[in-house]
Amino acid sequence: MSHFWIECLGWAATCVFVASYFFATPSRLRGTQMLGALLWVTYGALIGALPVIIANLLVFAAAAWTSLRKPSALGPGSPA
Repeated sequence: MSHFWIECLGWAATCVFVASYFFATPSRLRGTQMLGALLWVTYGALIGALPVIIANLLVFAAAAWTSLRKPSALGPGSPA
């Protein structure tokens, strides 16, 4: 893959992740964050950056885990 497309992937990952904060519903926010994290993992793999890969696997796992939890598990008064 050319340097140009790798850089485009990094910018796309940035845009997707930032866009996630504009979703009002937590499920959409987390889903978009998961997509952004996967894009970052791919980007990290293409440039050989293990810290980028690990950090975004953690972001993906946290978003997935919190999206699968039952709303009652979040505690009283917590948004679902």
